[in-house]
Amino acid sequence: MTRKKRQTYTEEFRREAVKRAEKPDNTNASVAKDLGVSAQQIYNWRRQFNRLSDKQFNSVDGVDYSKKESAELRKLRREKAALEKEVEFLKKAAAYFANQPE
Repeated sequence: MTRKKRQTYTEEFRREAVKRAEKPDNTNASVAKDLGVSAQQIYNWRRQFNRLSDKQFNSVDGVDYSKKESAELRKLRREKAALEKEVEFLKKAAAYFANQPE
């Protein structure tokens, strides 16, 4: 049994199809018909590019960071959380030992 060869499209083709479908006078179905693809494929490409842009442009609190900066920011937040737990423990320990009779 032979498999059907799947049609592959370039990223430029897919982006152009999504751009055309986003124009106010076009629908996904009409663009898909013109290009010879299914309307569902246009929806999939749009979702893919939206997910890709979310990953590409790492945004934290509305500020864009590079991938390296985002990784460093996550690391610093983990360290901050660990230090906050340590400070809470030390506060409790200091209060405990302050109440000890001599």
